[in-house]
Amino acid sequence: MIEIHDKALKGIKFIDLFAGIGGFHYALGSYGAECVYASEWDKHAAETYSRNHNMAVDGDITKVNEKDIPSHDVLCGGFPCQAFSISGKQLGFEDTRGTLFFDIARIAAYHKPKVLFMENVKNLVQHDGGKTFKTILTTLEGLGYKTHFKVLNSGHFGIPQHRERIYIVAFRNDIANKDTFRFPSMELTSSLNDILEDNPNDAKIIERNDIHIYKSTANGEQRTLFGEKTLPNKPLQIGIVNKGGQGERIYDPIGHSITLSANGGGAGAKTGLYFIDNKVRKLSTRECARLQGFPESFIIPSSSTVAYKQFGNSVTIDVLQYIVGEIIKVVSPEKDSITLT
Repeated sequence: MIEIHDKALKGIKFIDLFAGIGGFHYALGSYGAECVYASEWDKHAAETYSRNHNMAVDGDITKVNEKDIPSHDVLCGGFPCQAFSISGKQLGFEDTRGTLFFDIARIAAYHKPKVLFMENVKNLVQHDGGKTFKTILTTLEGLGYKTHFKVLNSGHFGIPQHRERIYIVAFRNDIANKDTFRFPSMELTSSLNDILEDNPNDAKIIERNDIHIYKSTANGEQRTLFGEKTLPNKPLQIGIVNKGGQGERIYDPIGHSITLSANGGGAGAKTGLYFIDNKVRKLSTRECARLQGFPESFIIPSSSTVAYKQFGNSVTIDVLQYIVGEIIKVVSPEKDSITLT
C-alpha cells in the first residue's frame, strides 16, 4: 500500500460493492474519501472487512433496494462475471437482468454517482464471445457514462505478483475533462524477497522425494538496464514437484509470485511454491496480504484456508491507488499531480 500525502478526496463519499475484504476501501480511503456503505455476501469476508474497517457490512446486494443505499460520489467494486442470458440483443440495461452487474447498473441509474470504478478478471473482454463486455459498455453508455478500461499487471506497480486484471473507470457525462483520463503506465521493479517473512509459522513446507530443482538459481536471468542490474518483473520457474502441473511449479523468490488464487490444487495451491532458504514452501498468509498491498496492521483471519481464499479474491491496493490518482485529475482538474511514495 502506497503512503498518500495528498487527501485530495476529502469530502468525497463512496460505496463498496462486492467488497471482499476492503481493497477498494483502503485505496479510496488513502486519499481521504469516506466509505458510506459496503456490501459483501460471503460472511467470512464480511467479518474480515468489518473487523478491519470498523463498519457494518450489508449482505447480498441483490436483496438491497437501491433507495436504501446512501448517496455517493463514487461506486466501486469487483463484480463477479456471469453470462448475460440475452446478451447480444443490444438492449443495454435490460440485457443485464439476472446478473450481478445489473445491481451495479440499477444503483448507478438511481444515484448517478460521478464515477464508477470496477475490477474484474482480464478475460471479461472475451467472455461469452465478447457479448458480455459489449453489453456492459452499452449499459454504461445508456446510463450516461463515458467508459475507459485497460488490463494492468500488479507486477508493474511495485508489487511482486504477476496478476493481470481489467480495470474499468466510467465518468458521468457531465464531468469536466472526462476525455483526459489515462490509466497509469508503470514499470516499477520488485522482488518477492522484499516481502518475505523470516520463518513464518503458517507457510507450509513441502518435503517430498519427487521435488526437482533444475536451476540452482535464477540470478543469471537478471536483466541489465543502463548498466545496472535490475530485478526481473516476472515469476522465474526453477523446478517442479511431481509432473509440474498446476500448483506443482517451483519459483525463485528473486522474481515475482504467480497470481494468488482463491482456488486451485496441487502442493502449492493458492500461492504457488517457492525455493526459500533451501526449502520449498508455500507463501504465508501475511506474505499474501503484502502481495495485495494490505498494510501490516491488517487483521488476518485465524483460519489460513479462509485467509488464502480472501487474498486470492482480493484486489491489489497499490494498483487501485495509482488509478485513483488519475481519476482525481479528471474530477479535480486543479490536481494535476498527486504525491505517491
